[in-house]
Amino acid sequence: MGLTIDLGALVANWKALADRAPGARPGAVVKADAYGLGAAQVAPALHAAGARDFFVAQASEGRAIRPLLAPDARIFVLSGHMPGQDLTGLIPVLNSPEQFFRDRALRPRAPFAIQLDTGMNRLGFEPAEWASIRSEALGARTDGGTGPALVMSHLMCADEPGHPANAAQLRAFREMTEGVSAPRSLAATGGILLGDDYHFDVTRPGIGLYGADPFQEARPVVTLALEVIQTRSVAAGEAVGYGCTWTAPRPSRIATVSAGYADGLPRALSGKGLVLWAGDRGAPVVGRVSMDLITVDVTDLPDVPDRLEILNARQGVDDLARLAGTIGYEILTSLGSRYPRDYRPA
Repeated sequence: MGLTIDLGALVANWKALADRAPGARPGAVVKADAYGLGAAQVAPALHAAGARDFFVAQASEGRAIRPLLAPDARIFVLSGHMPGQDLTGLIPVLNSPEQFFRDRALRPRAPFAIQLDTGMNRLGFEPAEWASIRSEALGARTDGGTGPALVMSHLMCADEPGHPANAAQLRAFREMTEGVSAPRSLAATGGILLGDDYHFDVTRPGIGLYGADPFQEARPVVTLALEVIQTRSVAAGEAVGYGCTWTAPRPSRIATVSAGYADGLPRALSGKGLVLWAGDRGAPVVGRVSMDLITVDVTDLPDVPDRLEILNARQGVDDLARLAGTIGYEILTSLGSRYPRDYRPA
């Protein structure tokens, strides 16, 4: 089996999203090991294309890519300043008064960013908290100047353009940042697609870089081919797989491929009409997805190749997600470490 990651397509998606917000500086979200695709390869490719602002969830993720990027790259840690973390060369996005005072006490001249809670109730200063430290934060002197390197918030319904929460959060963000001279950031992928009002100074494209919704014009980035371990003949009436959930309606040929839910292909895909691909021919998955194996009815294929594709231009991560009752983010970030990864250069 093999996971092919097209860095050229990924960079093209980054540029396309940058073009959607021409007045903003385009960053890149590379948290969770670049959504499971390999931050050590993705971040340098995006830096070479022009990205200078990178966003990770945890300090350890930032430390992993810091040596791979030039000094002009800024790496923002969205979880902020947690006790005992090494933030050398990183910029914590401070989310509370506790984090702010901890950071200023331990790193009095180091750069920092601020996250505001505009309604999501997850991370960030609530309005009263921000009012209590705003003057101190905006006047804090750092080696990079005065005040935060970035003031940001996060939209909770950006993938639903008509949702009233989008406009409400935009109003709240404008109110909380009125008079702030620091660069501002509100839009991830969905926010970029909402239009100019949401773009501000820095954008944070994430899932759209990797070829998934809500950026429907994205180029596919991932191809996943699964090795065929064995094929066998099955008589009409014979069952295949755990629980006897599928019985052959005719004499059939069954291929068993090397992957399963231990590799990020959910058991919930069982019995949902999933197909694997041999070129332009599809073959249905039958029986249950198990830990390491998936069974496929290849009776109608003229030839059974050594590999069958489960992710390609015809069937992307969002297609798998819909069948499994989840989202493309979860499919991408769950792709297992057992897949050999092949990177096509940007």
